[in-house]
Amino acid sequence: MDYTGKIVVVTGGGIGAALVRLFEALGAQVCVFDIADAPASGVNIAAFVKCDVSVQQDLQDATQRVEREVGPIDVFVSNAGVMSAGSLMGDDADWARCLSVNLMAHVYAARFLIPLMAARGGGYLVNIASAAGLLNQIGDAAYSASKHAAVSFAESIAIAHAHDKIDVSLVCPQYVATPMIGLKNEEAAEGQSLLTADDVASCVLHAMAARQFLVLPHPEVQKYALARAEDHDRWVSGMQNLRARSIKQFGDALPQRFYKLV
Repeated sequence: MDYTGKIVVVTGGGIGAALVRLFEALGAQVCVFDIADAPASGVNIAAFVKCDVSVQQDLQDATQRVEREVGPIDVFVSNAGVMSAGSLMGDDADWARCLSVNLMAHVYAARFLIPLMAARGGGYLVNIASAAGLLNQIGDAAYSASKHAAVSFAESIAIAHAHDKIDVSLVCPQYVATPMIGLKNEEAAEGQSLLTADDVASCVLHAMAARQFLVLPHPEVQKYALARAEDHDRWVSGMQNLRARSIKQFGDALPQRFYKLV
């Protein structure tokens, strides 16, 4: 794909920051929406908009600003994500936060952009979900449920808007060394199941070139998802065993190092 002059919006950091660098290097006019106060340094971006993507009006205002001041958006990457801050079940605040950022931000972006993209003859929506949306994140029910919903939503818009020439890619990485889970890039060398944000960003760009819907930066996730589909009871039993091993090794807190066990 030729990104020269294309207008690309990326929300959030982590994988998003790596995608910003790649898109910018390929000649795109990159705009960043983030709740942080400033964009990542060292990247020449077309616009930075401080934005809470979980608030529909915030996201719509930011998108309208880019459309007005930079130009029509060709690619929108819904990357911002959060994990639960509480226990397995989580409180109401955990659930509201996970659902609003991990699911509804994707809905708000699609709700506003799909009519515009359809009228212009097409566009590209990239929704960053998680392998938890195909499997499960042990210890975080709110996160897992929100990512499952994000997977279903991406499927829905891909099915419904292919005739509008709107491409959709759903990205479901497993463990990625990002600030969200408190890991650094250099820790990716410790295990094959932990990738860097740059690894995932490169995978996403390759998948977009092929107009690929399901993007699995960790190929082993396909094997796990097939095992889950073929024998759900056996899969649940295996996840119970994984949880027990994790507690034995790391304690009962939400583990950030499952990648060492899978």
